[in-house]
Amino acid sequence: MLLRQLEYLVALARERHFARAAAACHVSQPSLSAAIRKLERELDVPLVRRGRRFAGLTPEGERVLLWAQRILADADALRQDLSKMRGGLSGTLRMGAIPTALTAASLLTTPFCEQYPHVRVLLTSLSSREISRRLAEFEIDMAMTYLDDEEDLGEVRSYGLYEERYLLLTPSDGELADRRVARWAEVAALPLCLLAPEMRNRRILDANFRQTGAVAVPAIETDTVSALFAHVATHRWSSVIAHAWLHMFGVPEGMRVVRLERVAREPRVGLVVAGTGPEPMMARVLLDIARDLDLREVFDRLAREYLT
Repeated sequence: MLLRQLEYLVALARERHFARAAAACHVSQPSLSAAIRKLERELDVPLVRRGRRFAGLTPEGERVLLWAQRILADADALRQDLSKMRGGLSGTLRMGAIPTALTAASLLTTPFCEQYPHVRVLLTSLSSREISRRLAEFEIDMAMTYLDDEEDLGEVRSYGLYEERYLLLTPSDGELADRRVARWAEVAALPLCLLAPEMRNRRILDANFRQTGAVAVPAIETDTVSALFAHVATHRWSSVIAHAWLHMFGVPEGMRVVRLERVAREPRVGLVVAGTGPEPMMARVLLDIARDLDLREVFDRLAREYLT
């Protein structure tokens, strides 16, 4: 059994199409099909349901797929360990991040790449649900996500980075701009631009509004933080932002940030890696960088500067 055969099976399960899987693996479709048939003969079980087109994996194929993903992840971890022993990491760190944490990722990836110039970082914006799936299937090495729903994350090892604190971003001449602390119920009455309801950040905000008996009905909803800031920069809308976003976007001209009353529970953002198998060397190194940086203090200090 060759690792390449397992790679072909994983690609076929992911692409659900022989031609696309072959293209992803940079081989011809007959080569990929022949390798998977050879794997079936070696294991003496059918792995693929075949018809006029790919029809899915057999139960045995699903079981082999789990082993294949784990074996390939272990092989990649072995290569990373050996490259570190040879004097420097090389390869690709595959990292996912929820959209609201992408603004903080550069604080980790930049020093990482400076220390290990032969490593490439593939950073992908993913939902928390997609992060869980890709970690379980070893399609990514680590991710930045909310840690409070650890049951939804599945079997992972988690490392906290910071608590997400919320600020009102509002026009300088707005009715709450001069407040020292704004209440959630007051903010709900403003013309708002917020992230879309399917995003975890928005669901957290909606829960905070509900705790005060208020419901926010924003005029603008978007699924990116950059689009949110583009809208509030017109001075027509206010928004509730996470303090970590100030690192990337700051406060637009003509706008102010106001502290919001603290909520009972501030969601934690952190790094997660798969809970099974060896920890990839690249992920271990990035975790060391994160511990040295102390993002909690970095973002709290940044928020204090803008508030004063």
